[in-house]
Amino acid sequence: MCTYMLHYYNNNNRPAALNTRVACRIGRCRDGLDKIYPQYQLSIEHIRTGEVQAVMTARKKRKSQTSYYTISGIVHDSPESAGRLVELGKVRSNFLGTTFVIYSHGKNPMKKEGEAGKGELPIREEMGAVLYDPNILGFKGPRKMTILMHTLTRDGKRPEFRPTSESETLLSKYREGGSRDLLVLHNKSPQWNEETQSFVLNFSGRVTQASVKNFQVVHDNDLDYIVMQFGRVGPDHFTMDYKYPICLFQAFAIALTSFDAKLACE
Repeated sequence: MCTYMLHYYNNNNRPAALNTRVACRIGRCRDGLDKIYPQYQLSIEHIRTGEVQAVMTARKKRKSQTSYYTISGIVHDSPESAGRLVELGKVRSNFLGTTFVIYSHGKNPMKKEGEAGKGELPIREEMGAVLYDPNILGFKGPRKMTILMHTLTRDGKRPEFRPTSESETLLSKYREGGSRDLLVLHNKSPQWNEETQSFVLNFSGRVTQASVKNFQVVHDNDLDYIVMQFGRVGPDHFTMDYKYPICLFQAFAIALTSFDAKLACE
């Protein structure tokens, strides 16, 4: 990866600044051939000026046995690379669509044979995981999700973590009770509204349409600090806002998991 692209990659993986909310919009294109495998475009929204700048895209991969999204960044600030797409990473689920893992672009160390086109890349970085609680009994209600990430360093930086075996992954550590060094977040439980006969959350006007996809992410120690929120504002338009300690790439990847039909969650 060249020096410029490395700088671009690092910028998109830097946690949001303290006391700052980053407002974003996501558009979904599912016309023609994109109906089954939609494309998503993420834009940063400048609330004061109304300006919107496209920064990332994601596409659901065809011919994959599980849900698999590739995420690319849109380069703007280099004249020779303006509009160029740079692959940043991917999100991949298990067969039921209840567990998703977020990776940076890189080699999979658990594959014995080298992956085509990835010979010069470093081992992929594990950026997070999202778990949806299975709805075994089939009760109607909001989804329940758990988000796993590594805790930041004391100076607010996100450490690189590149597991080379299954036992080193976020999911394995969490399931084996080794979550001391992990940041564990959950979606905020919505409240039942008798008037609308639905579960509701306060999105402060940023979300305008009811959807099972809508969610807010919090830490159990502070339910009033909304780390991230995502929700529908139109048939194919959504807002996504995030704060420290999440970065832009992680927030987009987490939002993508909500687009999937969860076979065992609804």
